Amino acid sequence: MSVSLLSLTRPLDTVSGLLQLAFLLGLALLLLKAAQLYQCRQWLLKAVQQFPSPPSHWLFGHKRELQKEDELQLLLKWIEDFPCAFSRWIWGTEAEIMIYDPDYMKLILGRSDPKSDGSYRLMAPWIGYGLLLLNGETWFQHRQMLTPAFHYDILKPYVRLMADSVQVMLDKWEELLTQNSHLEIFEHVSLMTLDTIMKCAFSYQGNHQADRNSQSYIQAIRDLNNLVFARMRNVFYQKDFFYWLTSEGRRNHKACQLAHQHTDRVIKRRKAQLQEEGELEKIRNKRHLDFLDILLLAKVENGRGLSDKDLRAEVDTFMFEGHDTTASGISWILYALATHREHQQRCREEIQSLLGDGASITWEHLDQMPYTTMCIKEALRLYPPVPGVGRELSKPITFPDGRSLPKGFLVLLSFYALHHNPNVWPNPEVFDPSRFAPGVSPQSHAFLPFSGGSRNCIGQHFAMNELKVAVALTLLRFELAPDPFRIPVPTPKIVLMSKNGIHLHLRKLL
Repeated sequence: MSVSLLSLTRPLDTVSGLLQLAFLLGLALLLLKAAQLYQCRQWLLKAVQQFPSPPSHWLFGHKRELQKEDELQLLLKWIEDFPCAFSRWIWGTEAEIMIYDPDYMKLILGRSDPKSDGSYRLMAPWIGYGLLLLNGETWFQHRQMLTPAFHYDILKPYVRLMADSVQVMLDKWEELLTQNSHLEIFEHVSLMTLDTIMKCAFSYQGNHQADRNSQSYIQAIRDLNNLVFARMRNVFYQKDFFYWLTSEGRRNHKACQLAHQHTDRVIKRRKAQLQEEGELEKIRNKRHLDFLDILLLAKVENGRGLSDKDLRAEVDTFMFEGHDTTASGISWILYALATHREHQQRCREEIQSLLGDGASITWEHLDQMPYTTMCIKEALRLYPPVPGVGRELSKPITFPDGRSLPKGFLVLLSFYALHHNPNVWPNPEVFDPSRFAPGVSPQSHAFLPFSGGSRNCIGQHFAMNELKVAVALTLLRFELAPDPFRIPVPTPKIVLMSKNGIHLHLRKLL
């Protein structure tokens, strides 16, 4: 009897011992993690001690303040209180220095610090490691390879293609005006810029503005803008394993699939065209190749072409950057002109005297509209398409005022805050195109709608041409006015969006 009781209690003792051991191990790991987080926070506090910040919570950082108020309005308050820069706490163990001073910008952009991996890696499932996310020697090789795609001789014939895409959009607006004079323009402009980039960079003909696949792609990009940005701000979504189990993670995966299906179709179609008899030789004999043909014919290490993974990453990157940033820029420019009718009319008169009915806009015309260019630049100052970029310091840095940061610290270059900094731009909220009048030069690194330094926007001349074409042809066809009941609220995602769309009242000009 005693033997049987002993044999029964032994397994119980074993289970109890295992549970105690598991508890002790879990407690030890928890204490170790707590010690690591404490050590990380102490390092951060020491690193930012020269950079005062708005009051923050020890665990939630500035998250509560950002939830209570409009983020950009709060930012405008903070830049008045903290000259040049301040420390912003994402949460208790992650902080960054937000900078918005021209001298600070110049110093950072003159270095070769990599993009901050913590946030930019969250875009990798979407756009892969192309020109936007690459760093170091690989980035330099890809930049060198793709720069010829933006040669002036390549860009010149694109003006006609841009004009064709804009006219299709304006024709559509004219039809819609018979139903309602108020229009949300951002989606229409996005389809137009996608149509343009497909024709110019990817040799893809036809009207994509009415294409269901293009509309699905635009919606996927809009979803990814929101999902990726939300993930950057959520401490619980940083680990891939946990994020992909959430409903947001599944939506992200589905949107990535839709985006990739679109770019895969583009690549597959062009590859098939190059297999046609004589087509490949004809392309090779061209003096300048367009974007996709450069990628398909590129020879990198050991004389081999780009891998399928690298090829799609570059196509995904430029498909997104080549249409979404310009769509943001055009939409906000049209809104700025709608709210400043006197400047809108002066631009229209300049364009009418230059183009007449606009049927034959050419490359040469683009440098002959100085006042329109001034208004475009002033709108880009108020509404920069990319609100900011991040860097992770590869070595310590000392700023012009003597303050310093250690290696490994995150720095956010806020172009929105720079362009609204009252110490840089007097009366920064006033729309004043004379800031960009001929002969007037802004302070170095005070105006950065396309970033700056070696990692500036590779397609900035392409984008500026498209902005001019879109604004010129739109003003020839329509008079613009804001919708007083739906004033857009700017919000910083990966590109500058509006929380409630950009609604305008359009009147067809006779």
